[in-house]
Amino acid sequence: MSDVFFIDDEIDIRIAIEQSFELEDISASFFASAEEALLAIKSEGSPKVIISDICLPGISGENLLSTILKQTPDIPVILITGHGDISMAVSAMQAGAYDFIEKPFSTARLIETVNRAIDKRNLTIENEELKRSLKAIQILGPRIIGDTPSIKNLRDTISHVADTQADILLFGETGTGKELVARSLHEQSGRREENFVAINCGAVPENLIESELYGHEKGAFTGADSHRIGKLEHAHNGTLFLDEIESMPMQAQIKLLRVLQERQFERVGSNTLHALNIRVIAATKVDLKKAAKLGSFREDLYYRLNVVTLDLPPLRERKEDIPSLFHHFLLVAAARFGKAATALPNTELGKIINHDWPGNVRELRNTAERFVLLGQLGLLNENDIQTSDASSLSQQVSEFERSVIEQTLIQTNGSIKETMAQLELPRKTLYDKMQRYQLTKEEYKSD
Repeated sequence: MSDVFFIDDEIDIRIAIEQSFELEDISASFFASAEEALLAIKSEGSPKVIISDICLPGISGENLLSTILKQTPDIPVILITGHGDISMAVSAMQAGAYDFIEKPFSTARLIETVNRAIDKRNLTIENEELKRSLKAIQILGPRIIGDTPSIKNLRDTISHVADTQADILLFGETGTGKELVARSLHEQSGRREENFVAINCGAVPENLIESELYGHEKGAFTGADSHRIGKLEHAHNGTLFLDEIESMPMQAQIKLLRVLQERQFERVGSNTLHALNIRVIAATKVDLKKAAKLGSFREDLYYRLNVVTLDLPPLRERKEDIPSLFHHFLLVAAARFGKAATALPNTELGKIINHDWPGNVRELRNTAERFVLLGQLGLLNENDIQTSDASSLSQQVSEFERSVIEQTLIQTNGSIKETMAQLELPRKTLYDKMQRYQLTKEEYKSD
């Protein structure tokens, strides 16, 4: 995606500006009409800045401005005007244009205006991201810890979809934190004051799954001695989390599909329909699309649940997050068991970084609890301190070096002076390495 869209029906002007932008390293796309630019926005997304001549064949620059500001009010739109268009340009400024430049214009003036507009748009984008981050922090909910791109992208996606009505499908291996993500979605939504109700579909016997989900009337079946509210009714106005959805019996899948489509249900033993206002989050560790092709999962239910899918990466694919995750679990375990939190020695970091963690974050948490209770990591693979075939030696060294620096920053509460002393590094060397690994001391200062 280009930073700038430039629209002018005169080819000579487009060629000249394209050359000037290339020299200034400004990423731009060029169009002869507003219609072409609008099609590009629809297919590729909005640029940071739009520059348009006012007089264009078809949609004019003024009409383009109106359309853009309705869709994305924060995009700076710069208008290029001829001698007779000054009054029109002033009106456009009053309507929300960022600036106007009169023909003939100097390239330097245009480039200066474009750079200011890009800076303004970048600042707006940063502010929007900051607001989303602050909203997630301010809401008391589970923390999704990590700074790898996959986790940052996951947190960003959660912020975008949490306060919508869309049902969500979570896909990830056992122990990757699917319930944590489900709770985070709930806590960041407008439903956070209502119930979050979780049910493990694989842990409920087949003959009880409908009663568990929908409840039952007294006498509905042998042993139904009283009226009972089911999980769906308990989650009314809140969130229902269906874990291990792939384990749900086929007959129960058929009924669940109808309930999700109609948003109403009947208790077992009753003919009375009850309205249902819930947000459904389903989680699975298998590929439901493949399961549907194999006949073990209903294809129509898969497509009903698959409005938005979030992929949770396994821990072995986010090794850089292991030290901060382990430290977090140490603090939680120490508080839980009333023990002192002792940081993991740097000599032990290699073991936890190179371990495959088949149980993912859950296994790491259990290892941290064991370390708090027993003062040792426990039984990890003998090969854990060896380099992995999946990475080169330099990658392994970089991972280890980053983890040592991060662990030391955690121990010193972000103190550069103490980190320099512990690692015996000159200040410039430490700063260079922190910059290389995108580490900042502020991240490790506790309030």
